[in-house]
Amino acid sequence: MTIKLGVPSKGRLMEKTFEWFAARGIALSRSASEREYAGAVGGIDNVELVLLSAGEIPRELAAGRIHLGVTGTDLVREKLGQWDQQVQELAKLGFGHADLIIAVPAAWVDVDLLDDLDAAAAAFRKRHGFRMRIATKYHRLVRDFLRNAGVADYALVDSQGATEGTVKFETAEAVADITSTGETLRANHLKMLRDGLVLRSQATLYRSRAAELDDADRETLQQLCRMIEVD
Repeated sequence: MTIKLGVPSKGRLMEKTFEWFAARGIALSRSASEREYAGAVGGIDNVELVLLSAGEIPRELAAGRIHLGVTGTDLVREKLGQWDQQVQELAKLGFGHADLIIAVPAAWVDVDLLDDLDAAAAAFRKRHGFRMRIATKYHRLVRDFLRNAGVADYALVDSQGATEGTVKFETAEAVADITSTGETLRANHLKMLRDGLVLRSQATLYRSRAAELDDADRETLQQLCRMIEVD
């Protein structure tokens, strides 16, 4: 067997992941064909590179089809219930930083905190007869966060496109989305609630708790962990 390492298949996340491993003596490279989602690993034997979308990696780790994977904190915690029982966090990689936040229209001058949002949601339902809609891709994380904050009378609506635009197009009254600079929020006349930080996310290396390992695999995994200086 070989240790399978899942890495984002394109873009800046792939490039930064390759750089991170290269700085630790492990050379990752994709095949010459952009359409082939495989590559090579140099500097260590018995490790196979598997290129996947960042969103697929949590599922593949949980299923045990890959042994290691690089993806965002947000994706693991959103996609995997009781995530720490399915994967082990090995190392934060120091790039891919983004915050999952709750944002409301900037024109809502009296809504700056979660308590204000709760009051606004109750008033909205009384006035309109339906719950305030919050557009997001992160249903598990946002639902848990709002429940712990005591916010009620809202409905999460799924957004797989430009979440910040849902308020402008009147398909939602508020949003919960990833932001790194806040520029997209401001461009769409939205503001983050002062206590509306749900999660700080970054690219992270995870180990599957479900993937099978023989003695040779365990030795390879230990060698790799020594090279990248994680326990």
